[in-house]
Amino acid sequence: MKAGWEVVIGLEIHCQLATRSKIFSGASTAYGATPNVQACLVDLGYPGVLPVLNGEAVRMACLFGLAVNATIATRSVFARKNYFYPDLPKGYQISQYELPIVANGEMMIRGEDGTEKRIGITRAHLEEDAGKSIHEGLGQYTGVDLNRAGTPLLEIVSEPDMRSAAQAVTYLRKIHSIVRYLGISDGNMQEGSFRCDANVSVRPAGQKALGTRTELKNLNSFRFIDKAINFEIARQIGLIEDGGQVVQETRLYDAERDETRPMRSKEEANDYRYFPDPDLLPVEIAPAYVQKLRESLPELPDAKKTRLQSQYGLRPEDAEILIGSRELADYFESLAGTTAAPAPLAANWVIGELSAALNRDNLDIGHGKIGAAELAGLLNRISDRSISGKIAKEVFEAMWAGEGSADQIIRKKGLIQITDSAAIEAIVRAVMDAHPTQIADYRSGKDKLFGFFVGQVMKQSGGRANPEQVNEILKKRLSDAR
Repeated sequence: MKAGWEVVIGLEIHCQLATRSKIFSGASTAYGATPNVQACLVDLGYPGVLPVLNGEAVRMACLFGLAVNATIATRSVFARKNYFYPDLPKGYQISQYELPIVANGEMMIRGEDGTEKRIGITRAHLEEDAGKSIHEGLGQYTGVDLNRAGTPLLEIVSEPDMRSAAQAVTYLRKIHSIVRYLGISDGNMQEGSFRCDANVSVRPAGQKALGTRTELKNLNSFRFIDKAINFEIARQIGLIEDGGQVVQETRLYDAERDETRPMRSKEEANDYRYFPDPDLLPVEIAPAYVQKLRESLPELPDAKKTRLQSQYGLRPEDAEILIGSRELADYFESLAGTTAAPAPLAANWVIGELSAALNRDNLDIGHGKIGAAELAGLLNRISDRSISGKIAKEVFEAMWAGEGSADQIIRKKGLIQITDSAAIEAIVRAVMDAHPTQIADYRSGKDKLFGFFVGQVMKQSGGRANPEQVNEILKKRLSDAR
């Protein structure tokens, strides 16, 4: 961030809800179907058809509101938001405007300096998604796939409380984590289930009035969101410093060129012409219903982090990584409850070797090649000193490749750790006999050569010698040599 300037960011998150049918029709919401086979007459806006509200979408919206300490409206209303796009067949979108179902929530994030920061959530309202325009492979034509039309969306609108791209990404990640913990969305950004628009403006440091904002549209990856916002911040500051003015408009981020470019002038609410939808009754929610949902809330990320630190003695940074997804945290707890190894060691393996293998093979935790019980078997062999940590990594890779259990691989490859002091003594003597020059250098004060001798002993033992014993015996023998 350039000195003398302050950035102001607010996010509008579009979260597709994980209902089996659409918000106002019985058509399927399944992803990946042949274009236009999952758009019924209601979705297409045919005359004479009537929308019927999906109660599951209401339940999911209320769960989100409770998770962010928001107010659940006892009465909310649907409106018609009028505008035309080729992928909006009715010519209007059914949404909520003046009376949303969720309002006045909050989210706490940890800033770059480690301090807690409150991000206000203005509202979260229900609406239907539009269809999708398709440009690839059609030459000069544009295709329209209306399968997505009518899919339930929860639009989550923040206050303009973020002051950097990093804060915006942190907030977005926390919202993403919460909707997945709640089970109300799969959060798949590649498939468009979770995407956001970022409203970005800059102003001279200390100025209270907001600058002119631009809206960055349809950002669908954490990395692109960070890059797009940072580009837009630099663009706006440069424009103003050169004597120009920021124009209120909607912009798109071009990932290949790493730049934003104009899409259209930014509409205001009155440009959309909201009218109450005459076909949908107001939604009235009883306090007893809200209380029942409150009692059904799962353990949410912040609470889980606190418990993992307390129950398993984890470092805050390790607990933070594990709660990144509910599935990863569940895997760790299953592993920690099965292995005899200390819980921090289990966390290290989940965060380290396991996560690296998943990322390398582009797999999620639910499709990994080593279950928690199988990894527990490997950690048990580290814990009882049958193998060293270095050998364990070799065994892990063999397990990942499907070569068997930890015990089977250890037996088959003869990897049992050497803990016989006499055997290690013999290897140490052989190494020292083979390197008289290095012994002389070590004797003259070149202590860093100790690592050389450790490496040679481990090499001679095929990595199987117990590292603690190797260090102890080497220190004694090299000291004797001095």
